[in-house]
Amino acid sequence: MRPLDHFEKIYIESSALETETARRAFSLFPKEKIHVVNDFSFQKGALSPKQIKQSKKVLLLKNFKGSFFKRCPGARPKLLCCNYYVLNLGQNCEMDCSYCYLQSFINFPAVVIYANIEKALEELRQIKTSYSNQYIRIGTGEQTDSLSLDDISLYSQKLVSFFKSCPNWQLEFKTKSHNTKNFEDLDHSGNVTVSWSVNPEEIVSQEEHGTSSLAERLSAAHRVMGKGFPVSFHIDPMIYHPDWKWNYGKMIREITERFHPEKVNHISIGALRFPQTQRAIMRKRFSMESLVCRGEFFKGKDGKLRYDSSLRQEMFQFVFQSLKKHSPKWNVFLCMETPENWLNVMKNAPVKIPTLRKDFNLSITRTLR
Repeated sequence: MRPLDHFEKIYIESSALETETARRAFSLFPKEKIHVVNDFSFQKGALSPKQIKQSKKVLLLKNFKGSFFKRCPGARPKLLCCNYYVLNLGQNCEMDCSYCYLQSFINFPAVVIYANIEKALEELRQIKTSYSNQYIRIGTGEQTDSLSLDDISLYSQKLVSFFKSCPNWQLEFKTKSHNTKNFEDLDHSGNVTVSWSVNPEEIVSQEEHGTSSLAERLSAAHRVMGKGFPVSFHIDPMIYHPDWKWNYGKMIREITERFHPEKVNHISIGALRFPQTQRAIMRKRFSMESLVCRGEFFKGKDGKLRYDSSLRQEMFQFVFQSLKKHSPKWNVFLCMETPENWLNVMKNAPVKIPTLRKDFNLSITRTLR
């Protein structure tokens, strides 16, 4: 099913009617599905499991009044985080991964595309006046998938074009889709990375509902790499299950057989983690049949529930060593992990690893808020 067919209703707030995104929606969806409203009203409060499921089938186009550009929420005390910023161009996701952290705080009964992309670009232009020569990494995949709804928004084209004027900046599209056709043939400056969150197909089929298969993601990565775009992979979240070594080992072999380390910017590794309030939501929505509901979890230093540190180390070391055994040139780092695990797995702090030093240099973070 195409993402366009997935939505049962499309709401467009009247203040967004004159935007390119709204006009495109009118050209793509049957008119009986589209509803123009002055304000999308809904009952405030946490969504029930049934409402969360239904929210995936409702699309809302609205103008966003807040700040699009923010520091990555992964930057927390007692965790090592790369120098990363996010550009939020929407909220919620039509995909439905069992472990998705959006379940724990999204209280909006729709998938949202912010229609006023020009306001987001203007924010970037203002930042550019002072920081165009600085190294800044910006991603669009925090509160929604970067590319799954790109057929509607076409935001990838605007962003690729904008980042040509900022060669020192890095843009990352992070996705679980294979929807890259809208920007594959665009002229670019080599500073737009397309990255895929990947898991073994056994996890994809059981836990990552509505996403592209692992094979589709890897094929899309190979395709955009052929167009000159850098690619990255995020093996995150790793999910413990009885056959985890076999399944993750098989996935690593698929990646190393199709890609060379010189052509991949980096591979990040992270383990399943979620807010304490999310455990009950996941159990209600996906039952104890879900692998994410079966594990033994402990409260981490950031307040999230995580696997025991020794298990995380074992999982990270397995992936790290599997990659390095294939080639020492793979650029690997840990995502949202403690300094202790960095030292135990990577044998060093990120700022002391030449290939990671630039990404983990927080000098810009101290001035750019």
